[in-house]
Amino acid sequence: MWAIFAILSAIFAALTSILAKIGIDGVNSNLGTSIRTIVVVLMAWAMVFITGTQSGIVDISKKSWIFLILSGLATGASWLCYYKALQIGEVSKVVPIDKLSIVLTILLAFIFLGEHVTVKALIGCTLIVAGTFVMIL
Repeated sequence: MWAIFAILSAIFAALTSILAKIGIDGVNSNLGTSIRTIVVVLMAWAMVFITGTQSGIVDISKKSWIFLILSGLATGASWLCYYKALQIGEVSKVVPIDKLSIVLTILLAFIFLGEHVTVKALIGCTLIVAGTFVMIL
């Protein structure tokens, strides 16, 4: 089931890039990011209430609060940079660079989470980096 959600995530991420590039035309990138963020917040809270999980907020540990807030700050910084890059660059060049986050995530998961990195993952990361350079040059 996780694979279905991952595929849907990729599809929606692709749509995000195209729709954002069209929508950001003539709009300050920070303002555009803020509008997008409001929509995301409303959607996320709607899902919380639809699934009836809002009561779980009192059970969240201090550690989880800290890391969820830090993750939110990282997401916000990523989105602000992404929208600015989309505004001034070509989608076909911005998106491949943005997807280098895959390589960075695997590296950080190894360093901070102790996740095992396989030879297959190293080959994949090498191909992603190589593919990114081929696409942007």
